[in-house]
Order: sequence, then C-alpha cells, then structure tokens
Amino acid sequence: MTEQKKENSGNMELVVITGMSGAGKTVAMQSFEDLGYYCIDNLPPELLLTFLKLLAHSDHKQRRVAAVMDMRGREYFDSLTGTLDQIDAADGFDLQVLFLDADDSTLVKRYKETRRKHPLSHGGLVSDGIRKEREMLSDLKGRARYLFNTSNLGPRELREKIVESFSESEKGTFTVNVMSFGYKHGIPIDADIALDVRFLPNPYYIEKLKPLTGLQSEVYDYVMEQNDTKELITKLEDLFRFLIPRYKEEGKAQLVIAFGCTGGQHRSVSLAEYFAEKLSEEYKTSVTHRDIKHRKG
Repeated sequence: MTEQKKENSGNMELVVITGMSGAGKTVAMQSFEDLGYYCIDNLPPELLLTFLKLLAHSDHKQRRVAAVMDMRGREYFDSLTGTLDQIDAADGFDLQVLFLDADDSTLVKRYKETRRKHPLSHGGLVSDGIRKEREMLSDLKGRARYLFNTSNLGPRELREKIVESFSESEKGTFTVNVMSFGYKHGIPIDADIALDVRFLPNPYYIEKLKPLTGLQSEVYDYVMEQNDTKELITKLEDLFRFLIPRYKEEGKAQLVIAFGCTGGQHRSVSLAEYFAEKLSEEYKTSVTHRDIKHRKG
C-alpha cells in the first residue's frame, strides 16, 4: 500500500483492536466510542470487509471505525490475517492495527481477580491458554502499527494513551516515547529500540547517590559528566538523526526508545531524561520511568 492512499482524507479509517485476552480491549473499545468511532465487537473476520463497505455506502457514512477482533471468536480467527490483507489492498480504507499486550504474570493476575476462564485454556490452567494465545497472535502482533503494553497501565492511563494516539487533534502526529527500565525487571515488550547502558559507572555504589534516582540533579550530573556518557550521547544523537526520520517515513505513528540499566533507577533514568528533552526539539516526545516504583523504602 502506498503512502498516498494512507494520506487520503476521504478514506474510511479502520482501527482493528486485538491482542492478548485480559490486556484491556474492553477499555480500548470504550475509549474509541468516546472518540466518536463506530465500534464493532468481535464480528467474524469474513464479514468485516462486507460490513465496512455497507457502512461506507450507507446514508450516514461512517468515517472512523474501530473493530475488536480476539480469541472469543477463535473458530473464525484464523481468517483474520487474510481479511486484513484484503482490506489493506482495497480502495477507500486506511487500516491500522492496535495490539494490546501485557506480561504473563499480569494477565494471570487479572484472570484470577475476575474469576473468568481464558478462551484457550479449555478448563485447564490460565497460563497454558496465555501461552497458546501468544503463539497464535505472533504474526498479527508483527503487523501492528501501535503496540501498547498495559502491564503497568490502569484503565485511565490506557484511555489517555489511546486519546493521545487517535484523537482528531493528534491525528498524524508522530510521537517518540522515551522510557527507562531495569533489566532485572525484564525488557519492555513494546520497545522498538532497547539500549543497554549498564557499562556506564553506577551511582548505586556511591553511598549518597544510592537512595536517589536520575530525576535528582546529583545523580543526573554524575551520570552526565562521565566520559563514556559523553561519547555515548554523541554517537546516539548521530544514530537517532539517521533512524528516527526513517521510522517516520515508514509510517510508524510512534517510536519507543528504551534505556536500560540494572535496576532502572539511575543511569537509564538520566539518559531517558536527556534524550526526551533533546528529541522534543524536533518531535512530540514523552518520557516514562517504568521501574522507579520498584524502589523499596
């Protein structure tokens, strides 16, 4: 599909909401309804293109449509990829896939809290159903334009993220999301670029800096004054000048750049803060620090 078609304002905008069961698709659909989208919940994929054409030619043409497609209709789900290919090739539609994910432990916890059965567990362990679903969705996840990890998001935060990405006022805005994380808590699954900065001197081993984070000037200045940090920043600025415009040209709506250190408190936070401010000179930018909340005390 050409970018010319993608930029045709006369096309119907279709957002297919999919992802892991328990990752927040119900909240997502409600958010799209609030944004004025015509929402469809779990229509068999074979009927989707026909239904969209009916909407497009009705007296009250729908310009923005969101469709939830998930494993509840698992007997039809195998045909979803083919249906998306047909829609992608058809005139009159701008297709975007939003994939909602969460780590396995979060999904298991959510199922236990709601006491619901996983659609693929067949009466067995929830974890088995999650594993099967993750395997079945791997190809679909790969074609997603938006990938939201909801492990650390409540309903309000997920709504805000959807509004930021899909509201009319933000339409067409390319966003760079910079984040910090700790490797001991796992690599963020929604990172497009993950950078390991554990080779930098660690403020954790300096007694007065240990209880602080990269959000405090004492830690930030310590990290930034290191020669290796200065050289790293120079190389990364050059890399980002090359990479980011090409991600944007490829059609991505957002780019997630993640900096990781051991615990996600000092070095990664400092680098994320620096690049969030630096990149904001050219792009709409946000910054999050995933693992600061893991700090004890």
